[in-house]
Amino acid sequence: MSAIRSLSVVIAENPPPRLDKALARDVPEEEGLSRSRLAKLIAEGGVARAGEVLDNPRTKVAEGDVLELTFTEAQDVETRPEDIPLDVVFEDDALIVINKPVGMVVHPAPGSPGGTLVNALLHHCGDSLSGIGGEKRPGIVHRIDKDTSGLLVVAKSDKAHVGLAAQFEKHTVERHYRAAVYGAPDAGDPRLRGLRGVSFDGSNILKITTQLARHKHDRQKQAVLFQGGRHAVTRARIEEAFGTPPVASLVDCWLETGRTHQIRVHMAYAGFGLIGDQTYGGKRKVSEKALSPDALNAIRNFPRQALHAATLGFIHPITKEKMSFEAPLPDDMSQLISTLRH
Repeated sequence: MSAIRSLSVVIAENPPPRLDKALARDVPEEEGLSRSRLAKLIAEGGVARAGEVLDNPRTKVAEGDVLELTFTEAQDVETRPEDIPLDVVFEDDALIVINKPVGMVVHPAPGSPGGTLVNALLHHCGDSLSGIGGEKRPGIVHRIDKDTSGLLVVAKSDKAHVGLAAQFEKHTVERHYRAAVYGAPDAGDPRLRGLRGVSFDGSNILKITTQLARHKHDRQKQAVLFQGGRHAVTRARIEEAFGTPPVASLVDCWLETGRTHQIRVHMAYAGFGLIGDQTYGGKRKVSEKALSPDALNAIRNFPRQALHAATLGFIHPITKEKMSFEAPLPDDMSQLISTLRH
């Protein structure tokens, strides 16, 4: 039976005018209560103030209000092996490197209990998995978004897990992503020269240095900050530009840090949102004179963020050998780039 939990939330200063938005902002992130779950909680009468049930999401709240939330603990998702094909780039007794396809979630969650990379790895690895954390499961040390394709390394033993996690924590893992973006970063652009946190290294390499944290009003998004949050550095270099003048480009992005949605947030902040990114990139009006009709349609209709984890490099946690892997662009991005060229 699910346990009943109570949680007190104190509304901070300058709250949004509505109960639902105030809760979305002020419920601690570690509680794992999404906006949709909070909305359901309000509708079910699970939110009260001074003993009065607040079941209208538009109820006004004020700074200092103490809201009592009562809800059932989310049940753990039972992770089962599933026979899902995997593109295995490398595997030994300690770890496995996967080229993850678009649409695959890395880890099971209430919204995605099956069909994930972890489900597939449990089936693929079988008895070769060691007891990570007291149970047989793959050791996830980093993730990429559901609609981002590309390379992931996963530990198969406790020792490998610890060794890989340490490298990610120290930011010594080499990770390059290829992204199709609106516009083309140019060191001569005065707009970029005046944008806080943006600079250029030699050879026209765009550098974006900010803090990142959850968006105040949308907990599913990340936002650029300059106080608080977590330090994040992204670099990007144009591989190929499209249109005259350039209205889109293929860029090589690499991470000095690895934060949630980092490339997507940083490139959008600098004015180069990813093509197809419904969360950060948006749809832009592109001059019909700059590209062919086919290229314009390809941009408008690309169904996901055009982002691919192309390169992954690390020190093998057991053998200490330097490992480096590359994965070519998936078919949809290859087709997009080909169309933009013509």
